[in-house]
Amino acid sequence: MTFNDFVGHEDAKLALILNAIDHHCGGVLLFGEKGCGKSTLSRLFKNLLPGETLFVNLPLNATEDALLGGIDVEESLKKGSKVFQCGILRRAQGGVLYIDDVNLLSPEIMALVLRGQGGREIPQAREGAELNIMSDFILLASMNPEEGYLSSHLLDRFGMCVVWESLKDTVQKIEVMKRAMLYRRDKDTGSDKKLREKIYASRLALKNIIVPAEIKDYITQACLENRISGHRGDIFLFYASRAYAAFCNEQEVTKEHVDVVLPLVLIHRKRLLQQMQEEKTENHHNHEKPPEQKEAQENNQQPSPEPVENNKDAHHDDGIASPGDLNERTRETSQAEEILAPGQAFKVKRLTFRKDRMNRYISGRRTKTGSKGKSGRYIKSILKANDDIAIDATIRAASPYQIARGRKERLLIRDSDIRFKQREKKMGHLVILVVDGSGSMGAQRRMVETKGTVQSLLIDCYQKRDMVSMIVFRKDRAEVVLPPTSSVETASRRLREIPVGGKTPLTAGLVETYRLIKRVTVKSPETRFLVVLVTDGRANQSISGAPVGEEIEKITQTLSESRFTDYIVIDTEDKGKFIKTDLALHIASKLGADYYTIDDLKADYLTEIVQLKKTELS
Repeated sequence: MTFNDFVGHEDAKLALILNAIDHHCGGVLLFGEKGCGKSTLSRLFKNLLPGETLFVNLPLNATEDALLGGIDVEESLKKGSKVFQCGILRRAQGGVLYIDDVNLLSPEIMALVLRGQGGREIPQAREGAELNIMSDFILLASMNPEEGYLSSHLLDRFGMCVVWESLKDTVQKIEVMKRAMLYRRDKDTGSDKKLREKIYASRLALKNIIVPAEIKDYITQACLENRISGHRGDIFLFYASRAYAAFCNEQEVTKEHVDVVLPLVLIHRKRLLQQMQEEKTENHHNHEKPPEQKEAQENNQQPSPEPVENNKDAHHDDGIASPGDLNERTRETSQAEEILAPGQAFKVKRLTFRKDRMNRYISGRRTKTGSKGKSGRYIKSILKANDDIAIDATIRAASPYQIARGRKERLLIRDSDIRFKQREKKMGHLVILVVDGSGSMGAQRRMVETKGTVQSLLIDCYQKRDMVSMIVFRKDRAEVVLPPTSSVETASRRLREIPVGGKTPLTAGLVETYRLIKRVTVKSPETRFLVVLVTDGRANQSISGAPVGEEIEKITQTLSESRFTDYIVIDTEDKGKFIKTDLALHIASKLGADYYTIDDLKADYLTEIVQLKKTELS
């Protein structure tokens, strides 16, 4: 089968052709469901490149030594001096580096690949020698989003992205079968010759292509209109438009050229979350009545009036208490307790956290950590002694000195040659869910959606093999309703039993979180914590008599200094109101926490791209 014989997916073909014309286009990411031809088309792409162009595969288990190169043991033994062999990046110089299932590649290896992209030097110390690794290649990768995700930062490093879906047209599917059978009998690649010649001619014409000033303005405006952050979108769109003009045998870039390549460059950079939230909010206000009104109508009762928001009360002395809304406060204190069932659960977006430098005897599926034992992935060799000797690195270190040491038969190894393995594995966290159970959470039935969110987080914790604990704060105290456990069923049952009512002792909840972290740390010093604070931030109950704002300032400062603890704040405030307090955002900044609304947790970046693609096709 040839590149031209491949059925369908013309956008993917165009992206590959443009990168063959100009490597400044930034590479291509193909992502979609398995078995639909991503890898096949990627490998056929090398038929379009000049005969001397290399097409190098990067295996998922590649180590840093394999990527950057190291001592060539055989040559070093022969010559009695250090002879270095090329790594994968050096071998890909001037060609294509292909990564299948790039989302499963180690982030550290991926970071090195991206550093080498574009001809930049990577200074490295290899076996006692200083090396500058330089490589310039077309980065081509494929992935199945069902098997894992890629961060928005890594997505942005790819110049182009193609959403890959299985062919739905019956005629095209039959044609795929015919050509697959033909491929087994005839592997002639002559049909790609004309396309290869056209690509070569486009390369030569590239430097003479004119990009008018108004086209540069048009490119910039397109990125601004699509709310693209950073400058990579503008840069890659410029190079892609120029390459397409050359491919079309035009002398000057036009708006039509930009419009054709724009989806390839911007589809994975678009930020759809805000649009989706705005549309959801608008639809909610235009087509749905508040839950209180619906419930009142069902019972033939008059709905209780909405609390009047007073802008004059938008700022309090403590900086944390609820703004205005005296009617709502009165309703909170007088509201009878009620137990609300959890709302609809959803798939939580991927939550990632920094890798620390501690080595652990631990297991899980969330965050990478150093491994103390002999389990885990061997990532590189080190000099620091342990009981896990790296035979390969030891031989490489000893090989240059064998002639000088008088080696005759056996390899002569000294203590200074011995290298040890550094391993890593994934670990689980102790996830502490700190839930606001005050009366404000019962307003507009927010606790229903909040419980659904917590239930979704519990499912995610189960999948990542985390332990969970739950703290609820309401009235004048906070309580550990669920001690640390690995039973998600128990946690779900406790979640359903959480009542709503009373004031908001947020400080008490944070203090109880600090105490729980201290207790667990004494028993298990290696524990990594994840504190998830679910609240609207409306604290109105002091525990010491001091202003609530001062209390929260002190406890958040103490918590932010806690070792091996990550924080997430989930804001349950209704962002559709005219006045938004963003008090939870203020608390998140004090904790150094990642901040989300409930809708943020539902939105997965790659899922948004697929939805955008479907919208464009419809």
